[in-house]
This record gives sequence, C-alpha cells and structure tokens, in this order.
Amino acid sequence: MKGLLNLGIKASAVLFSGALLVACSNEKDPGLEYAPDMYHSVALDPYSQVKENLYNPGGMNMRQPAPGTVARGKMGYNMYLSKDEAEVAGVELKNPLEKNELNLAEGQVLYARFCSPCHGEQGDGQGLVGQKFKGVPSYSAGRVASLPEGHIYHVITNGRGRMLPHGSQVNPTERWKIVMYVQQLQGGEVPAAAADTTATGTTPTN
Repeated sequence: MKGLLNLGIKASAVLFSGALLVACSNEKDPGLEYAPDMYHSVALDPYSQVKENLYNPGGMNMRQPAPGTVARGKMGYNMYLSKDEAEVAGVELKNPLEKNELNLAEGQVLYARFCSPCHGEQGDGQGLVGQKFKGVPSYSAGRVASLPEGHIYHVITNGRGRMLPHGSQVNPTERWKIVMYVQQLQGGEVPAAAADTTATGTTPTN
C-alpha cells in the first residue's frame, strides 16, 4: 500500500513538472496561414527606395499618375501642361471657379493676407515690402496688366524672379480666388473696401 502511495506521488510530480514546462514555454505552434502575403505584405516607401521593384514598370515604387487624372487637392490645376512654364499656363489654364461676389470677396481677403505686403492693397506695387525693396510691378501697368489668369496662377504656385512660391500657403481653390481678385486690379477696379483700408492704413478683418 505504501509502495502504491509513493508511486502515485512520483507520478503526480512528473505530471505537474511537465505541465509547468508546457505552461512556461514560449514556443507555440502558429498553425497554418492561408495566403500569408495578405498578412505580411511588403511595405513600399515611395520616397526611399533601395532595391528594384519587381512588380512596377521601371522598377520604381512610385508610379506615374494615369494620364488625364488630377491629384486630390489639385482641383483646377492641370498637372499635365505641355510645358511647365507660366506662359504656357497662361494659354492652357482656365479658372474653374464661377466669378461671383463671394469668390471675389474671399479672394480680396486672401490677397490682403498673402499678396498686399509686396503688391499693395491696390495692386500698385506699393506695399510695405514693395516700398522697401522696390521693383514690384503694378498690376494695371504695362505687360502685367494683360497677363492671363493661368499665368498668374502659375506664378502664385511656383513663384518667379524674386517672388517665392506660395503653393504651400494657399491651396488651389484659394489661388484661383486670388487670381480672380488680381484680375480686377489689373483693370484698375479697386473695391471700395480696399481703397478705404489703403487710405486709413488698416487691413480687412473679414
């Protein structure tokens, strides 16, 4: 009887130690995965490439957009100009926004915020920065007075000469609103609000 008891104790100890070993083990059978590539896909960084991409034409991670498509956030700006120049944009780009009082009013506010420091409230090149550095043209004089809307849009986006690009400061829709307002200044049409703020030295708050 005593022998059977000892045998039972030993067997229990062996089973208990085995259970501890199984419980403490980090090795687990993951089983089988169906289509593992769906779970462990290879990340392709478009801006940092080391190895050739075997799946895309040309071996590049970043592919060219489909012809005729417009990227999100680029509404109204044709990224497929026959040549990326302001003169070409002046011929091939047209303002997609409707010319109305709301767009003109918003264009005036944006112009006062981003353009007037150089170009002046009335577009005469006499903003505070323009007076300091000189050479900022008037919108209503000479060649500048006849620049088409696409040309103006391109210059706002990419800059020209001493004027730096403003594409990161105003989105495409805002740029077209500024263009709309600048075209009024080209014709010498200065809204009363702009004339008033020039006379008083204040800036529109709307």
